[in-house]
Amino acid sequence: MSRKIRIAIADDNTFLLKAIAEKLTYFEGADVRVRALNGQELLDKLCSSHNIDVVLMDIEMPVVNGIEATSLLKQRYPQIKVIMLTVFDNDENIFRSIKAGADGYLLKDVEAEDLYDGIIDTLNGGAAMNPSIAMKTLKLLRNPIDIDSVAEMDAVKLSSREIDVLEQLSKGLSYTIIADNLFLSPSTIRKHIENIYKKLQVHSKLEAVQKAKQNNII
Repeated sequence: MSRKIRIAIADDNTFLLKAIAEKLTYFEGADVRVRALNGQELLDKLCSSHNIDVVLMDIEMPVVNGIEATSLLKQRYPQIKVIMLTVFDNDENIFRSIKAGADGYLLKDVEAEDLYDGIIDTLNGGAAMNPSIAMKTLKLLRNPIDIDSVAEMDAVKLSSREIDVLEQLSKGLSYTIIADNLFLSPSTIRKHIENIYKKLQVHSKLEAVQKAKQNNII
């Protein structure tokens, strides 16, 4: 590129935001123009200055998280590239990021040179990805059942109490012991377990625990 690459960074951790920006100071071609502490702040700043080439987007942020912000940003400014820059590399986050329109996915401990090369590669039509994430992405593409299962779990919302019950179930505890541990009656525990079965669409404790673990619920 003849001109500098105009970059925005969104991260609610000010230390990490500064660290990412400092990594890019080693490269004359990089120009960090926008810094935001959450997805909403990023979108607000882009309203007044959307001449940005690429956004480095954290996932876990308050107000509007990175995946939601990516989806909204792509609707408004489809020309802006988005690279998820995160500590999380689980299948669900990768799938949701891709679905939201992310153009790349790198881990925050990426070396400065690899980060810059990833930005250039993405701007040239590639997709910046750590090797481990590339493997997970291939796995998702090769196994549509896995993708369906992640999409299906998007709609599952267990309450914090139901998650508590599931965690106790995963230890092989009886209803009575779980009731004692959570200061609830056995009948209340049974009701929670019925609700868990319905939400997870399973028919046994073993299935419930396996599905919850596969989808990072417990």
